[in-house]
Amino acid sequence: MISQTAEYALRSAVCLASYPQTALTTGQIAKITKVPGSYLSKVLQALGKARIVHSQRGLHGGFSLAKPAEELSLLEVINAVDPFQHIDSCPLGLKQHGHNLCPLHKRLNDSINMIEKAYQESSIGDLLKEPTLSKPLCEEAQNM
Repeated sequence: MISQTAEYALRSAVCLASYPQTALTTGQIAKITKVPGSYLSKVLQALGKARIVHSQRGLHGGFSLAKPAEELSLLEVINAVDPFQHIDSCPLGLKQHGHNLCPLHKRLNDSINMIEKAYQESSIGDLLKEPTLSKPLCEEAQNM
């Protein structure tokens, strides 16, 4: 459904939202989210470029969300690293179809639109508030 990169970005956003008063280092985020550190650095760089996370250097530096978790949609996070690919013309290159999608490709594109809408309507904050027996990111960070 979504790429591994998008999954890692969402885990990172949830992690940072879980510690809103603390800047977390790449190492801390990697440990909590179980994302390889080298890969995580690239994900955080993309989230920074999209102004989803803020980075601060120095002794108490690290990453934090650039806006409240309640205002950050899942779609914003996904779009920052690996946006959904829409079908706007015939993937088979059939000239008679052009931008007039056949029923199959129209249905596939409609499904992408529905998924995007669901992700747009859900915030990172919603994930943290959802009543469930399991919390996002199975393990909490120690000594935070």
